[in-house]
Amino acid sequence: METDSDLKRTQYCGDLRLEHEGKDVVLKGWVDRRRDLGKLIFIDLRDRTGKCQVVFNPEKDAELHKKAEKLRGEFVIAVVGKIVKRVQANATISTGEIEVVVSDLRILNEAETPPIAINEDGGESEEIRLKYRFLDLRRPAMQKNIMFRAAVMQETRQLLSKMGFIEIETPILMKSTPEGARDFLVPSRVNKGKFYALPQSPQTYKQLLMVSGFDKYFQIAKCFRDEDLRADRQPEFTQIDIEMSFPTPQVIYDTFGKFVADLFKHTIGVDVGKIPSMSYYDAMNIYGSDKPDTRFGMEMHTVSLLFAKTEFKVFRSVVESGGAIKAINAPACGDLTRKVVDQLTEVVVASGAKGLVWGKVNDQGLEGPSAKFFAPETISALVQNLNAKPGDMVFMVAADTTVANKALGALRLEIAKRKEMAKKDQFSLLWVTEFPLFEYSETDKRWSPMHHPFTAPLEEDISLLYSPEYYLARARAYDLVLNGNEIGGGSIRIHSAGLQSKVFELLGISEAEAQRKFGFLLNAFKYGAPPHGGLAFGLDRLVMIMLGLDSIRDVIPFPKTTTAQSLMDDCPSTVDAGQLKELGIRLE
Repeated sequence: METDSDLKRTQYCGDLRLEHEGKDVVLKGWVDRRRDLGKLIFIDLRDRTGKCQVVFNPEKDAELHKKAEKLRGEFVIAVVGKIVKRVQANATISTGEIEVVVSDLRILNEAETPPIAINEDGGESEEIRLKYRFLDLRRPAMQKNIMFRAAVMQETRQLLSKMGFIEIETPILMKSTPEGARDFLVPSRVNKGKFYALPQSPQTYKQLLMVSGFDKYFQIAKCFRDEDLRADRQPEFTQIDIEMSFPTPQVIYDTFGKFVADLFKHTIGVDVGKIPSMSYYDAMNIYGSDKPDTRFGMEMHTVSLLFAKTEFKVFRSVVESGGAIKAINAPACGDLTRKVVDQLTEVVVASGAKGLVWGKVNDQGLEGPSAKFFAPETISALVQNLNAKPGDMVFMVAADTTVANKALGALRLEIAKRKEMAKKDQFSLLWVTEFPLFEYSETDKRWSPMHHPFTAPLEEDISLLYSPEYYLARARAYDLVLNGNEIGGGSIRIHSAGLQSKVFELLGISEAEAQRKFGFLLNAFKYGAPPHGGLAFGLDRLVMIMLGLDSIRDVIPFPKTTTAQSLMDDCPSTVDAGQLKELGIRLE
């Protein structure tokens, strides 16, 4: 093994251009490819900026050429050489007009043949990629992802600091408080039998910072939730966490709409324009989702009145029982086969509907198995209501309104996916506002907070909290949705100790329990808490969508699997009996 202590790297491989011709350079990196063309040996040398071609010529230095014959993929080397113009340029790489003629070579470390291909996508399973993540991260695509993530974080700090927000760190070891998911617990050795919790979010701390008078806070915060995982969830994730004093919802929309617009403009050069808003009620009724993908149309329409007197028993019985008939027009989908329609029917049935009624639009009206049950004037009114044209396809679901919304919402997304209606380089943002304050938990058989127990109700709905219909209250809560994904969410917070206690009461949290879990926050509210509110952006998800990827694992350096395991370092793992004894813990 050789040393490079006397060689200072002068430039990175990917930065070299024709304008540097004639310059002497010292480069360091990994052997990406090795090619022998007759007597010449060509090496593609790679670092995090890219790669460039270096050349060993036996006519210039036979010993050096012989040494280069030992080089293999992923050897770590340092080279000294002169930049020259390539005889035949390679237009596929940014350094393709030059090469480096080597005058000195140091082999700094040899490498075994890696179990995954570094310089190409070898089609390995995700399990193999995660097991050898340190190699997977060498791949140019992965390095691009992680460096873009770093750029987003840097831009976030600059933008928020310019807007007057102060970056403040909050504790990682905190009190266990119910915030909607299971806590990760950390036993205390010093205080045996007691536990810290890892923060699901810095929620209570950022509210206390507002009580402390800091006015505007932000943090790129690590958060932890012990919940079931999927492609866009991890047990530990990163939030851009923000809070401010004296805001109205409109101030929130204006402030963070500008932040997001500037972030997109400065990092990927995209102008997202002014972000529209829509109430939760409208989002559910028009798109069947509280995080609608608005890159394409296919809005849902309630057409119950058109079928109030229909002879079609399925529709009539639903209307008479107070349900809804909902319809969407799928443009240019008249070419869908019966097999595909059967598959779409399975989608709505999986969402709780009993079936799917459909028809292909033609010059005469609708063509389909159910069209014969509808009067011509009803079909004409339906086609007109949906603004459908020949070649389009109409889908209808008759069910309880909630089920109909969910079923058609799922159908809408499935059709868009099959017909490739949404492009990954298209970005459509939407504020969804006025969420319900409470939602009913079928598991616990009680009302629980839709977001968290610190969310303030709409001022006009506060009186509902003191009535039997308290569960109808709406929240001063909002989500920012991007391409059908929630990338940010927050609310105006409760800043009154009395109102906070009332919400705890409605949630079944006794005064004693509230004091035990949140007494520090309730106590702080007694000493002049300002009105405050904020939101948190999911950094991992935001970066994923900006890059057009499908999993946040591709933008997190060392992610966990869907079973919350790290395959690379075999985590979580067992600990020895001595450690448990020290903590006062015994396993059963």
